[in-house]
Amino acid sequence: MSGEFAIDVSGLTKKFGARTVVKDFSIQVPKGQVWGFLGPNGSGKTTTIRMLCGLLVPDSGQGKCLGYDIRKEAAAIKRNVGYMTQRFSFYEDLSIRENLEFVARIYEMKDRRSAVDQAIAQLGLSKRQDQLAGQLSGGWKQRLALAACILHRPQLLLLDEPTAGVDPQARRDFWEEIHMLAAQGVTVLVSTHYMDEAERCDCIVYLAYGTILARGTVDEVIASSKLHTWIVTGEGVRELAAELHGKAGIEQVSVFGVTLHIGSTDEAALEAAIAPYRSRPGFNWTRSQPSLEDVFIHLMGPFREQVTG
Repeated sequence: MSGEFAIDVSGLTKKFGARTVVKDFSIQVPKGQVWGFLGPNGSGKTTTIRMLCGLLVPDSGQGKCLGYDIRKEAAAIKRNVGYMTQRFSFYEDLSIRENLEFVARIYEMKDRRSAVDQAIAQLGLSKRQDQLAGQLSGGWKQRLALAACILHRPQLLLLDEPTAGVDPQARRDFWEEIHMLAAQGVTVLVSTHYMDEAERCDCIVYLAYGTILARGTVDEVIASSKLHTWIVTGEGVRELAAELHGKAGIEQVSVFGVTLHIGSTDEAALEAAIAPYRSRPGFNWTRSQPSLEDVFIHLMGPFREQVTG
């Protein structure tokens, strides 16, 4: 295993009963990079993150996080990784400062007050440090959770859908903090459902029902999809979408407001399928590069019946 990687794992598999939640998962994340972890609900993202941070033991596979063996040195990984769960997991009847002091005691930090002061200042919590956690909005709870993650100065952050349910400005502020940490050498693996967040990452990994479907930079993932896309604008795109659904040669039809995205991996078949409709008045047809969302809709095609939310 190379020391150049903060995460270097191969063949990770985890089952719960007869169900395989993660199958043959392998990634190498270079130090100091921000990687996005994407996939539908139930795709195995949380289970994978828990294996990486030492909370779950894989049924098979091997690897290291921060140089520590995920099987034999789970305790060391827990001490050196910052893990942010999907749900807010702090005491709502304690203040921001009291919660952070409690976390500092768990990590048995020697200079707890200094570490808490630094985390509060870094996340802009100084004016709210005496406010009860239960009184915070989603965005401020998120800041508290991130402050707790970086309190012990970890070199790897594993963030499980950290921006779910917060407003756009809070999400933007959060990502500015993430990239500031990465600039200081911290490696970040963050799961998200937001395409704009995925585009902020150095690389993305798309997981569906335990299996990696795509990985690479955003441009690499889009290019590897081999998806051809047409964009249609104009009044009545919803009605046009209804007509195009299920047509031979068309693999996906998605409405975005007054814009319609039509895609297929077979360019010739797509051209033939849309040809009878392109002369209709009131529509503007433009050939376009697929968006990241187009690609993910395409990737999920074979799994459509399994999608639950």
